[in-house]
Amino acid sequence: MGAGHSHGTADTRVSRMTIAAAILSVFFVIEITTALVIGSLALLADASHMLTDLVAIFMGLTALLLARRGSKSAARTYGWHRAEVFTAVANAVLLLGVAGFIVYEAIDRLGETPDVPGWPMILVALAALTANVTVVLLLRSQAQGSLAVKGAYMEVMADAVSSVGVLIAGIVTVTTRWPYADALVAVLVALWVLPRAIALARAALRILSESSPAHIDVAELHSALAALDGVTGVHDLHVWTLAPGKDMVTVHLGSDGSSDRVLDDARTLLAGRGLDHSTVQIESPGTSAQCAVNSDI
Repeated sequence: MGAGHSHGTADTRVSRMTIAAAILSVFFVIEITTALVIGSLALLADASHMLTDLVAIFMGLTALLLARRGSKSAARTYGWHRAEVFTAVANAVLLLGVAGFIVYEAIDRLGETPDVPGWPMILVALAALTANVTVVLLLRSQAQGSLAVKGAYMEVMADAVSSVGVLIAGIVTVTTRWPYADALVAVLVALWVLPRAIALARAALRILSESSPAHIDVAELHSALAALDGVTGVHDLHVWTLAPGKDMVTVHLGSDGSSDRVLDDARTLLAGRGLDHSTVQIESPGTSAQCAVNSDI
């Protein structure tokens, strides 16, 4: 039942990401073409951001397919679960690069007085906003269980905000003819992208560095295990995240009681903290590695 549900969830993610990629591809072509024709830096910035959305979705799709279909082997005992984490790092680097380029170009343009027509900006920004909102709604329910989907979701959501900025710049240009609205919004779009790229990179790098999950208090977990009836010592406690939603733990417990009972109590305690993927080793006084239990990965 659990495997079927997991497979169904993966299929849903793949289908929604595919639809999202199709929608964004169409509107990216429209936006980049309009930006180049009318010389709008704000539209170009938004199109560049939409391109990162597309790259994020295509890499996320690849990661999801690898994680779902890639089998374990002697060389990859965990399969392809880390693929989407590497994808998230690549997405973050791409976002940072695009943001830096936009800021550079916008500052360079502030020394000029470009004549950018406002109506094409308004119409294309409205179309892009519609596309972004549609994709956000498609991906929202799937973003919590997958870092690859979450990365794409965050980028599209940020892109929706930047489309609003382009829309405002178009309205200002039409109503006031202020020549710097386009460049100013381009800078604001870049500044909007930066913190999200950094947050995504930090989340992915935390997993790659095998830091303990932020929601797990390792000291409290150590104390709770030590307080179990029959446990005389806790050592080699390691908690890390293999991939989003898959936290792992290994621990050695010294025991002067029933090994079976201590194992059951320890596994119940760990499962209560969301640590279902566990390896618990019981060591009796004067012996080592009397017995161990491993959960399925």
